[in-house]
Amino acid sequence: MSGIVERLLQLALEKGALTYGDYTLTSGKKSSYYFDGRLLSLDPEGAHLIAQALLPMLRHADVEAIGGPTLGADPIVAAVALLSHLEGQPVPAFIVRKEAKSHGTGRSVEGHLPPGGRVAIVDDTCTTGGSLLHAISAAEESGCRVVKVVAVLDRCEGGAEELRRRGYQFTALMEATPEGTIKVVVNP
Repeated sequence: MSGIVERLLQLALEKGALTYGDYTLTSGKKSSYYFDGRLLSLDPEGAHLIAQALLPMLRHADVEAIGGPTLGADPIVAAVALLSHLEGQPVPAFIVRKEAKSHGTGRSVEGHLPPGGRVAIVDDTCTTGGSLLHAISAAEESGCRVVKVVAVLDRCEGGAEELRRRGYQFTALMEATPEGTIKVVVNP
C-alpha cells in the first residue's frame, strides 16, 4: 500500500493540492502550508488511489458502509463505493450534512446508512477532528457503530489524539509536521 500512498503524495504536489505560503485554517490557526484534499479526490487518478488505499482498511475492519462530512468526504466515499462495486464486494456510501435539512425528510445523513451497521468515517484532512466527530455523532445517532476513522492527511494538530482518546480507531494515509513536511503512513 505504501506505493499507492507515495504516488498520492506525488500527485498532491503535481496537482497543487499541497501548497506553501501563509494560510488561515478553518480552525482559525495559521499555517505555513495548505492541503486541499478535494484537488486529489476530485482528480481521476487521485480518487482511484485514495479508494485503493482505503478499501483494504475497510475490508480489514469489516465495514458495512463508508461515510463522512460533506464536502471533504463526498468524492472519497463515492470513489470507494465505486471501486468496491467493481471488485464485486460493494461498500455503500453516505454523507453527513453540516446540519439537518429544514425541509423534506429533515435528514442529516444522506445515502446508505445500514441500521446497526459497522461503518467507517472518512475525511480529506484531520486538524482538530471536529468535522470527523460531527460525522461520527450523526452515524452513531442513526444507530451505527463507528469501527474505523480515516483521514487522507493528518495535520498532527490534536485531532487524531482526541479521536483515539474517545476510543475510535483512527488512521491517516499521510501525516504532516507543522512546517508542512508530509510523510506517508502505512498502518491499516
